[in-house]
Amino acid sequence: MPISHSKSSFVASREACEGDVLQVRDLHFSYPDGHSALHGVSLKLCEGDKVALVGPNGAGKSTLMLHLNGILGGHGEVEIGGQRLTRDNLPAVRAMVGLVFQNPDDQLFSPTVFEDVAFGPLHMGLPEVEVRARVDAALEAVRMSSYKDRLSHHLSVGEKKRIAIATVLSMNPSILVLDEPSAGLDPRARRTLINLLRELPITMLVSTHDMKLVQELFPRTIVMDEGRVVADGLTMEILENEEFLTAHGLEKP
Repeated sequence: MPISHSKSSFVASREACEGDVLQVRDLHFSYPDGHSALHGVSLKLCEGDKVALVGPNGAGKSTLMLHLNGILGGHGEVEIGGQRLTRDNLPAVRAMVGLVFQNPDDQLFSPTVFEDVAFGPLHMGLPEVEVRARVDAALEAVRMSSYKDRLSHHLSVGEKKRIAIATVLSMNPSILVLDEPSAGLDPRARRTLINLLRELPITMLVSTHDMKLVQELFPRTIVMDEGRVVADGLTMEILENEEFLTAHGLEKP
C-alpha cells in the first residue's frame, strides 16, 4: 500500500517535480529539557502543492513548523525556494514563509487591520505606495477589503484568522504554513475559511486535527507520529486505511 514512510509511488513522483518550494532533510531536534521531538524528518513540497500535516498531539507537527522559518533550529537541513536556512539569511528566508499561528491574537497587535497587514511590508523598508498596494491585495485575497479601518481586537475569531492570513500574504511568501486554521470556528466561518484556502494560489502546508477539512481540501497528506513521518501520500488512500489511522491516533472522517 503506497503510504508507508517515504516509499509511496506518490512521493516518488513528487521527487521529479520542478520548482521546489520546501525541502526538509533529516531534521532532528531536542528541547532543552532533553525531550526529543523530531527524529530524522524529511519532506518536500513543490510549487502549488497543498498538503495536510496530521498526527496526534505531541507528534512533532508544531515543532516542525517552527523550524521552517527559523524560530527553532535543529540538526538537518531546511531549504525554502532553493535557499538553505542559515543564521545569515534568516530574515530573507523568513519572509518567504508565511507562518499563521492557531491563535490569531498572537499575530494581531496593531490598533487597526490596515496597520496589522502593513506591519511586515513596512519593516521590509518598502515605499508607502508599495505597502498600500500589498495591503490592498492581501485584504482582497482574504475577502476583507472593507475591514481596513476596523479595530482588529473587535473582530470575530473567523475574521481575525482571515486577517492573520492577510498579514503574511502581504509579505508575498513562497509558502503559507498554517497551524490549526479551523480551530474555534463556527460552521459558517469554517466554510468561509475552507473556500478561502481552496482559492488561494499559493503553496500550502496546513497542520490540523480537522480530518474533514483534510478530506475536502488536500490531495496529499503527511502523517507524523512520535517525531517521525510515518506516511506521505494520497489523502484518499490514507483516509481509507482505518487501521493505520487508529494506530496513529487519528480518526476516519
